[in-house]
Formats: sequence, C-alpha cells, structure tokens
Amino acid sequence: MNSQRGPMSLLQSLKMVSAPPHPEGWRFVLPGAGLWALTRFSGNRAVRLAGDGALAFAGFAAYFFRNPERVTPDVALTDKAVVSAADGHVTSVEEVVPPPELNLGQAPRWRVATFLSVMDVHINRAPVSGEVVTVAYTKGKFLNASLDKASEHNERNGITLRMEDGREVGVVQIAGLVARRIVCEVQPGQWLRAGQIFGLIRFGSRTDVYLPLGVKPIVEVGQTMIGGETIIATL
Repeated sequence: MNSQRGPMSLLQSLKMVSAPPHPEGWRFVLPGAGLWALTRFSGNRAVRLAGDGALAFAGFAAYFFRNPERVTPDVALTDKAVVSAADGHVTSVEEVVPPPELNLGQAPRWRVATFLSVMDVHINRAPVSGEVVTVAYTKGKFLNASLDKASEHNERNGITLRMEDGREVGVVQIAGLVARRIVCEVQPGQWLRAGQIFGLIRFGSRTDVYLPLGVKPIVEVGQTMIGGETIIATL
C-alpha cells in the first residue's frame, strides 16, 4: 500500500507544480520570458545576466500564479459543508463580529483565517454555493497578514454569499506585507458554485471565512488547507 501511495502523491505534487498559471499571471510571465529571449544572444554579459534574472522571475511568477485543478467534495456542492476559500495554513479560529462591509450583522460568528505564504497557491475559491450579494473593497495598511489585527486594518476585499436556504457566508481577501493587489472577479447578483474561482491575491496574503450563524468550524489552528477541497465546517 505504501509503495502505491508514494508515486500517487508524487504525481499529484508534480501536477500541482506544473499547473498552468491563472490569466492574471501572464502579465508577469510573458514580459520576463520575452526580455530573456531578447537578451539571450547579446554580446554584453551584464545584459545577458539581466535577461537570466528576468527569466527566473518569469518562472517564479508561473509557479506563484499556478492554478491546479481542484475537486470540490459532493457535500459542499449539495450545501452540506463549507470548504476552504484558499490554500495555506489556519492561523486563527475564533468567534468575532464580522466586518461591517459584509452586512452580516453585529452577532459574533465563527471565523476561520487562512494565511497564504508566497509558496502557496493564491487562487481564492467560493466556500459555498450561493448568490453574491455584497462585494466591498476597503483601503488599508499592509501589515503582516498572519497578525490578527490584519483583518481590521489591512487593505481587503469582502464578498458575501447567500445560499439557497438564506444563510450567508462571508469571505474576505486580505493583503499582506508583500501583497499589493487584490483581484476579485465577481459582482453582486452572480451565482457561484462551491469551489469556483472568484479571485486571487498577489504575493502573500490571508483569506478569512465567516461561517453562518450557529455553525462551528471543524478545523484547528496550524492545519493545512487546500482551497476548494478541505472541509472547514458542516452545515
């Protein structure tokens, strides 16, 4: 059994690393590759080195913006579970009052905060199926996204999803020390399927999920998340 799991795990890892980048990444990959091609045969060593640096950055961008396939569990697709909105590791699981821009009221609800390092996949995915009722961008600081106060003070973008049964889930994309660009590709009135891509954050960030009232998370601090696949709560 162990001998079979090893190759499968390796194959899955290779598929994730070699996954094509999200369209947002091509604006970084193509210029770097193009500059390398222009400088490759230059007689100037410094120019060639600059081209090699551009190619290295293009390779990093292709890896950073990789968009591997994800298989969302059926329990999430049938409104019986909430999945993680991002890859990374859980830095906080606690009851808090949601940000006012989400329009989720003043009652505390469980929040699962996931920190994404520069090595994680930075695609954001819908934690449940539902209608987008709120999309709200808030200017802010660029504190370390792993800090709890980043939820309140950092630049962020929040969306609220309303499920078919009327329950609502909030997701907040939070910029970090390095992240300077939050990408959100949805608008109010749009319907998202659980696990569907709705945006990304460039170069390090955090994603918070606010669960429906009365729903408790089943994950713990330090646990590794796979966006669109890891179940963080049952409904």
